[in-house]
Amino acid sequence: MQFHEHPHEHPHHHEHEHVLDRRSALRLGGLGLGGLLLAACAPSKSAISSTSTEVAASSTTAAADVASTIASSTTGVTDSSTASSAVSALTTLPGFDEFASTVNVFASGDYWQIESNGLPAHNMMVGITSWQQQVPLPMTYKGSNAWQLPKKPALADNPVSAKTSLYRGAIALAVNGVPIFNALNNRGEDAFLFGELDKWGGHCGRADDYHYHVAPLHLATIVGSAKPIAYALDGFAIYGSTEPDGSTMKKLDAYNGHVGTDGVYHYHGTTTYPYINGGMRGVIRGVVGDQVDPQPSAKPIREAGAPLQGATITNFSSPKTGQYALEYSQSGKTGLVEYVVSDSAVAFTFTSPTGAVTTEKYTR
Repeated sequence: MQFHEHPHEHPHHHEHEHVLDRRSALRLGGLGLGGLLLAACAPSKSAISSTSTEVAASSTTAAADVASTIASSTTGVTDSSTASSAVSALTTLPGFDEFASTVNVFASGDYWQIESNGLPAHNMMVGITSWQQQVPLPMTYKGSNAWQLPKKPALADNPVSAKTSLYRGAIALAVNGVPIFNALNNRGEDAFLFGELDKWGGHCGRADDYHYHVAPLHLATIVGSAKPIAYALDGFAIYGSTEPDGSTMKKLDAYNGHVGTDGVYHYHGTTTYPYINGGMRGVIRGVVGDQVDPQPSAKPIREAGAPLQGATITNFSSPKTGQYALEYSQSGKTGLVEYVVSDSAVAFTFTSPTGAVTTEKYTR
C-alpha cells in the first residue's frame, strides 16, 4: 500500500484582513497547542484561469476566503436497531452533482467510486508563509486509484480519533474532488493556527498534491445548506455550519458530528477545532501506516522540497491550460516558479529572488 507523504515541515498562512484577529481569538479560546492535546498530520498576477482543464470549472467568486468562512481499524458496528445507526443506503451522493463536469461519481458494489484530478476551481496557495516549495499538480484519482465511500455507512463500536491517529493521508473528500486531511500536522499542531494553509484552507503535500486541512465551508455557497460539502472516508456526510434544513447547528460530539432528525449520523464543518470530522465515527476497513486504508495514493514525481525560510506566497495563476505560475516574496524580493504539465512530464522554471534561473523536468 502506498501512503501519502505529508510531513508538513513548514507553517503556511492565510493572507486575509481577518486572519490575525481569528488566530488571536482562537488562541484566546484555548485552541493553541495546549488545548489541542496531541495529534497531527504526517508569475502572473491574475487569478487562476477558469479555462484550465486541470482546474475544476466553477465560479471562483464562490470560493470565499477560508479565514472568513471558517474562521485504529474497527470492524464492530453498533446495534442497527438504534436510531443512531439506522443508516439506509444512499441512492445518490448529494453535493458531488454540483461538480459533475470535473468529478465523476459512480456505484461499484458496496462503494461509491469518485474520480477527480484533486484540483479545485478556486485559486490556491496564496497566503502561505512557511512554504516547503511544493506546488499543486493534477493527480490521477481514477480507476483503481479512485476514492471509495461506503454506500451504507454504519456507526462503529470503536471509533478512530483524529487526535491520536490518522496523521497521514486523507480523512475526508470534499464534493469538489479535493481530499481533506487531519486538521493537525504530524507534530500535533493545528495547521491553520500555525499558518500552514492558504486562504481556502489548503496546501500541497510532499507529492505536490493539493488538499484541505479544514472544512471547505466556502463550498456551502455552491451546494447550499441541504447538501454536504464533503464526505468522511467512513461514508458519512459532512455538512456546513447549519443543519441540512438551514436551522442552527445542534450540539456536536467529539467527532464533530451527531445524529440528525432523520436518524442518520452526519458531521459538520466548524470554525473551531477539529474544523472537519474529528476522526472516523463510522466503520472503516482498516488503518494502515496511520491512515485510512485503502485510499488513493498521490505519487510524487520529484523529491520533496525543504522549507524556504521567510517566503510568503503572494500569487498563483494558470495563464493557459496546463501552465501554472506561483509567485512568492522573500526578503523584499520576488521569486517565481513556473511549470508546464503534460500527460507525460512536468517542466519547471525557477527564478529565485536573486534573479538566478534554473530548470528541471520530471517524468510523470
